[in-house]
Amino acid sequence: MNLAKPRIDIGFATNDAPAALAFWQNQIGLPFDHMQPIRRGYKQHRHDLCGSILKINQVYEPLPDNPPSGYRELLIARDGILARESMIDPDGNRVSLVPKAMFGIERIGIRLGVRDVEAHRRFYMEALGLPQGEAAGAAMTFLAGDTVLIVEPAPDAPDDASFEGKGWRYITFQVFEVDREHAHVLAHGGREARAPVTLGTTARISMVRDPDGNWIELSQRASLTGSLEPSAP
Repeated sequence: MNLAKPRIDIGFATNDAPAALAFWQNQIGLPFDHMQPIRRGYKQHRHDLCGSILKINQVYEPLPDNPPSGYRELLIARDGILARESMIDPDGNRVSLVPKAMFGIERIGIRLGVRDVEAHRRFYMEALGLPQGEAAGAAMTFLAGDTVLIVEPAPDAPDDASFEGKGWRYITFQVFEVDREHAHVLAHGGREARAPVTLGTTARISMVRDPDGNWIELSQRASLTGSLEPSAP
């Protein structure tokens, strides 16, 4: 995968934006970047996350009570942290501040529970083209630029994760050519969730799903790529 930004973004939805914003801005200390309207009743509050973007999606319709996705925890490396400091935000999202270099994390890591680690190894390496990092106990790690994905076996992992619901719900790869990357993922075992579409002058995006159905956004963002023209797959 040809990344337009050497790291991953992560997002969740909330019905209580004031509480979520207060937690992430004040307790975790993330700088607010800007608010991006998505559609009627849906606003995205974007925050700088060590060069990645934390997307807090303010949704006015009540979120359904769906089971959690496989995305279990966000880990943020911090100078001056000597031991892992774990917290849960008002929406139930797990986040930990960790010493730099723990699990190889220099910026952020994302912990993912899966039913079949080997199936995800093939998916991340073949469909997404990510190199494998050092093992972390029973978990495998994969590197998306300087973001570390920590993939571990979990008997309660979903088999068909929903996009809608509380908790961590999706990650985003910023790429140069969405159509080409989308086609590559589908040709190597990924499932299509949403075909590529252009969102005004901001981005061209698509959605794919991993072996457990977890949602992955592929984004060709004009501010990074300079063009939203569809490429030939």
